[in-house]
Amino acid sequence: MMQAVAAATLLALGSCASAREQSFAPVDTRAYHLGPGDQVRVITYNDPQLSNTFTVSDNGNIDFPLLGVVSAAGAAPRDLAQRISSSLESKGILFQPSVSVEVAQYRPIYILGEVNHPGQYPYQPGMTMLTAVALAGGFTYRAITAHATDVRHENLNNPAHEGRITRETELLPGDVVTIGERFF
Repeated sequence: MMQAVAAATLLALGSCASAREQSFAPVDTRAYHLGPGDQVRVITYNDPQLSNTFTVSDNGNIDFPLLGVVSAAGAAPRDLAQRISSSLESKGILFQPSVSVEVAQYRPIYILGEVNHPGQYPYQPGMTMLTAVALAGGFTYRAITAHATDVRHENLNNPAHEGRITRETELLPGDVVTIGERFF
C-alpha cells in the first residue's frame, strides 16, 4: 500500500514538473543571431587591414578599425556585414565596400548534472542534447536519459527561459543543459 502511494505521489510530482516546463520550438539555424562570446571573421574585399577576427564583447559590440564600436549582438552575420559596409561608406573610408561576416567560433554550451565530465564545451551547428552528452563523457548510471532541462537566452533583450528538451533537440550556442538524476 505504501509503495502504491509513493508511486502515485511521484507520478503526480512528475506531471506537475512537466506542466511548468515548456518545450522549445525547433531551432532555425538560418536565422542565427550573434551574441556575446561569439567570434566573427570580417573580410573586407581588397583591404586586408580591415579584415580580421573579432570577439563580440559582453555588451554586444565589436571594436572595428577606423569605425570604433559597432553593435553586433542580435544581428545576423549578413546584417553585421551590411552595417559595417554602410558605416565604411558613410564615413568616406571606402567607396562601395564589399564586406562579409562569418562566425569563426560560436559561444560555448554548458553541460551540468549527471554526465561524467560536466563543464563547458565548444558548440557546433546541428549539435543535439545527445551529442553534447557524448562530448561530456556520456551519462552517469543515475542519469535520466530521455530528457533534460535547458536554459536558453535567445534574445539579449529578454531574460533567459528554461524548458525541457529531448535527446534529439538541437541546441544553440550559450545553452546550459542540465541532465537530471533518477531516484530509482
